[in-house]
Amino acid sequence: MQLTIEPADLAARDLADFIQAHLDEMAPTAPPESRHALDLDGLRRSGIRMWVVRAEDRIVATGALAPLTGGHEELKSMRTDPSCRGRGIGGRLLRHLLEDARDRGVSRLSLETGSMEFFAAARALYASAGFAPCGPFGSYVEDPNSVFMTRTL
Repeated sequence: MQLTIEPADLAARDLADFIQAHLDEMAPTAPPESRHALDLDGLRRSGIRMWVVRAEDRIVATGALAPLTGGHEELKSMRTDPSCRGRGIGGRLLRHLLEDARDRGVSRLSLETGSMEFFAAARALYASAGFAPCGPFGSYVEDPNSVFMTRTL
């Protein structure tokens, strides 16, 4: 499968559909106050850098970096299309995001993901990339539905 990673076009219909599918997929996993995936308007906030992975001109994965404080950013909106999971696409995109952050002088990346079994593969991916459990960061609070992870660059 030929993959390309490119900056996201936040006005593109296929991206809006992909993000909505992400939100729909997250809806049954936790109560609303424990779901932290950004919608398209949230991804348009100043400073957020978002990428898409395309295969044969369709989006198969997304990922974004959002600024927190000087030198600290948050990994957001990581999703691989369910039909493409298990093929290394998420790992390839995660390496791209880490490289982008490192190239810009970011010193720490953190993330929030779910604590449920549904998110086990995501947690394993992040751990394999050097992320370790941490406490809440930014505006997050302790939540049994959340796992917080971080790594230095």
